[in-house]
Amino acid sequence: MRLSGVRTVFAALFPLVLLAACGSAGTDAPPPSVLDGIAVSGTTKAPTVTFKTKPLSVKATTTKVITAGKGAKLSKSNTIAFNYTFFNAKDGKQIETSFGKGTVRLDLSSTNLMKGLGKGLTGQLVGSRLLVAIPPADAFGAQGSAQAGVGPTDTIVFLIDVVSAGKSLTTATGAAVPPKAGLPTATVVGAKPANITVPKTGAPTKLVVQPLIKGAGPVVRSGQTIKVNYTGVLWKDGKKFDASGDHGAPVDIQIGTGKVIPGWDKGLVGQTVGSRILLVVPPADGYGAKGSPPIGAKDTMVFVVDILAAT
Repeated sequence: MRLSGVRTVFAALFPLVLLAACGSAGTDAPPPSVLDGIAVSGTTKAPTVTFKTKPLSVKATTTKVITAGKGAKLSKSNTIAFNYTFFNAKDGKQIETSFGKGTVRLDLSSTNLMKGLGKGLTGQLVGSRLLVAIPPADAFGAQGSAQAGVGPTDTIVFLIDVVSAGKSLTTATGAAVPPKAGLPTATVVGAKPANITVPKTGAPTKLVVQPLIKGAGPVVRSGQTIKVNYTGVLWKDGKKFDASGDHGAPVDIQIGTGKVIPGWDKGLVGQTVGSRILLVVPPADGYGAKGSPPIGAKDTMVFVVDILAAT
């Protein structure tokens, strides 16, 4: 089941930046001045990056702090919201940018994270503007990336603004909320798909938003990217049609901006991180009159959603 346009990290570059490189990094770290050949100017919303030295290459991932932040130090347990511009250092050509499009989210604990991004960001401070130069061994490996136009010997460079950071939960945690009579019930064990029992009654005709656990984390705001575990079943027979646990990991979605079905936007904005939310979603707040197989045009969906992080 698709939640309609689930946003991926780095948008179209998701397969590139999350692709773990083969091999190991070089052992001869270049001097910090290697990135002095790049000038950064412009505004925080529309930076300008000029390569005064071309081609530029490094043997080991190198980070230069352009502007030091005042926030917490990043660790592998963090998820971050950030803006970036991505270049091929061979010719200074820009490959992709998020500036002007909205922040994106990155989980520094991901085993699939590009090695150089993990090295370049860990230990830096929230609020910082950074240049991160990454050699092939810490990026796309000896194969390079034809999609990004990066050759097997090309160094890549990121300009990164670290906007915020948080730590992801592994399951909902907080105060239990007594369920209302007549609603589906759920049993959840860790990140496994929830066991949802649907009552043998007619489905509600309006969206139902019922917290099962009230988390103590920050309130989810429209436009944020949230990490969730979820399970979805059909009201008519209780059959599961999708669950994040079946795919091996939580999912990241941008909430409140029409990237997911209306029932999720309406039901999850305003909740708190750590919460477990029961959503009963009628067709009007789901996939509408057309449905989305295996979900029919008249099917009401039931979700149990754990909100693990928001950035």
